[in-house]
Amino acid sequence: MSLLPELLLLFLALIVLGLDLILPERRRAALGALTALGTAGILAVALLGGGAAEGVATLNADALALFFRGLFLAGAAAAALISLDCEGVRDRGEYYALLLFATIGLCLMVSASDLVMLALAVEMAAVPLYILAGILRRDPRSAEAGLKYFLFGATASAAMLYGFSLVYGLTGATDLQAAAAALKSAGLPVLLAALLPILAGLGVKVAAVPFHFWAPDVYEGAPTPVAAFLSTAVKAAGFAVLLRLLAAVFPAPAEAYGGALISVMAAAGMTLGNLLALAQKNLKRLLAYSSIAHAGYALIGLAALTPQGSAAAAFYLLTYALANLAAFAVAALAERAAGSGDLAALAGLGRRSPAAAWAMSAALLSLAGMPPFAGFAAKWFLFASAAQAGLTWLAAVGALNSVLALSYYLGILKVMFLSRAADEPLPLSVPPATAAVLAAAVAGILWMGVAASPWFEAALEAVRPLFAG
Repeated sequence: MSLLPELLLLFLALIVLGLDLILPERRRAALGALTALGTAGILAVALLGGGAAEGVATLNADALALFFRGLFLAGAAAAALISLDCEGVRDRGEYYALLLFATIGLCLMVSASDLVMLALAVEMAAVPLYILAGILRRDPRSAEAGLKYFLFGATASAAMLYGFSLVYGLTGATDLQAAAAALKSAGLPVLLAALLPILAGLGVKVAAVPFHFWAPDVYEGAPTPVAAFLSTAVKAAGFAVLLRLLAAVFPAPAEAYGGALISVMAAAGMTLGNLLALAQKNLKRLLAYSSIAHAGYALIGLAALTPQGSAAAAFYLLTYALANLAAFAVAALAERAAGSGDLAALAGLGRRSPAAAWAMSAALLSLAGMPPFAGFAAKWFLFASAAQAGLTWLAAVGALNSVLALSYYLGILKVMFLSRAADEPLPLSVPPATAAVLAAAVAGILWMGVAASPWFEAALEAVRPLFAG
């Protein structure tokens, strides 16, 4: 098994582009179904095939790469399905091809074992995403989203490359293992000088405070399926790279200074994200601020910098992706029906489309960390790992923020089930593609909620090799 999933993704993208040239416009919506089915098939190949990128010198074949590659492929398939009912993108072949190119970049990011390959993979994922965020040419908000995402992303890449250049200057190596071995003899202040720009660059990718400013405007202006992909797969990729670098390359400065620094970022992200989400009237902006808060939760696991903490962060990202995909799928449904992204678009959803409303409820309650949903187990593992690492205060901040977040998630449920809309008598049908995403996401949320241990053990096995040295 080698680069087969990535090569299949490339082949699929070329097929989509080729068919886009020859299919009549009225039949191009089938390209979305082809993208979703093809990506789901590639996910099956990746899961059955074992290690990632075995035999390629600049790529890892470890369990961490396999774990997150599955998440990216599932996220891409879900985004393609949601796109089938999204005006402006559903019949555009280049849109689906860009989604696939970005997924290839994410897969290579999490597998990269060399700084040059990592930098190339980051850009390979980022450039298609800049275009996707601004792909709705007639919507000024989409153009603004694309431009802002490009400017912030380019700045983040520059900071990260500066950090990589310092690592190369200190070690003379681009291979991560060789660099890690050489860095053991370097002084902590020098190591910290190299780590900080990398941390800033990846902080932008995952929308962690204080590098979060782009997220609300980009999520609001980008097509809803793109926002869903950004908030799940792209965020997970950033965390996976950050985890690999902190645990395998920079363990000394991470233990000496990183824990305190990331703890402060986690606490600030959770608190600021949740407080700002409370005041939002637009659903996608609310989910953007919620995403900033959830980046703070995931950072708790990295602050602990133990196998248990890292596994808790990986498991948390998996459950967060499921819940957020369901939430954005319902947001796309409501936005299309009401022509608005405001929270008021959800009014009466509980009566107009009970299935969508209950799916949204499961997603929001999971994001809030309520039992028996997956988010509860994920937060339990995070807070427990923080307490075991002596970061009890951070676990307490996380618990208090969960209570704070519950208030605005319950506010959305109130709008769906208690508020009334002008078109209340009209039922709102859920398209089959969106229904498939919701069914899979809710099933996953419940499954991981009631049987969390096997999933956490899988995450633990994925991160354990990072701490073997």
